[in-house]
Parts: sequence; C-alpha cells; structure tokens
Amino acid sequence: MYAWDMRGERDLERVADRVWHDLAVAPEERKVAATLIHVFSSRRAELDRELKAVTENWRLERLGAIERSVLRLAATELAIAETPPRVVLQESIRLAERYGSAQSARFVNGVLDALARRMGRL
Repeated sequence: MYAWDMRGERDLERVADRVWHDLAVAPEERKVAATLIHVFSSRRAELDRELKAVTENWRLERLGAIERSVLRLAATELAIAETPPRVVLQESIRLAERYGSAQSARFVNGVLDALARRMGRL
C-alpha cells in the first residue's frame, strides 16, 4: 500500500505484484497479502470514509504516507474480521512506530481504537 501510495498509480494489485516479485515474497505471504489488497481495492471508498469519520481534524490526504498506509491496512483487516481486533491494533502500532515514529504510533493507536469501536469490533 505504501509503494502504491507513493507512486500515485491506480492499480494497487499491479503495484503489489511488482513489489512482491522484486522482494521475492513467499507464495504463502503473497496469498495473505493478496486478500488484503483485493479487499482494500474493492472497498477503498467505504474504508476511507470510515477512516475519515474518525479522523475529524485530519484529512487522509494530509496524513503522512506511513500513517495513511498503516491505517488503511488496519481498516481492511478490521473489515475482514478474521484477525482479533486487539492484534490488528497492536501490529499496526508496531508498524507505525517502526516505519514512522513514536508520535505516529500514538496517532495510529487513537484512530484505530475509534475505528474499531465504530465498526463494532471492540
């Protein structure tokens, strides 16, 4: 999602295929990631609306690419509802801190807590 966001391309699945090929991502990991990519691609407008509803003072376009990508990935996982919500939040916070900052992690935590509650997952 980050590569797609940074490249400004329309076809997320095409970007994902290229990234997976370039990084030699294992088939099992591709399968899991492909589900997330497909769900986000088909429900992007809905998921972005949900995120916008809980980021009242921040437009998605104004967020950093790391934060936006982590939030979109987590929103997708919450929508699929296969992973426990607390695990989704924990892993998202970890990603935000690793690739962003401690401040990014706190922001992601607050947004995702509100999103999970809004979606009836917490």
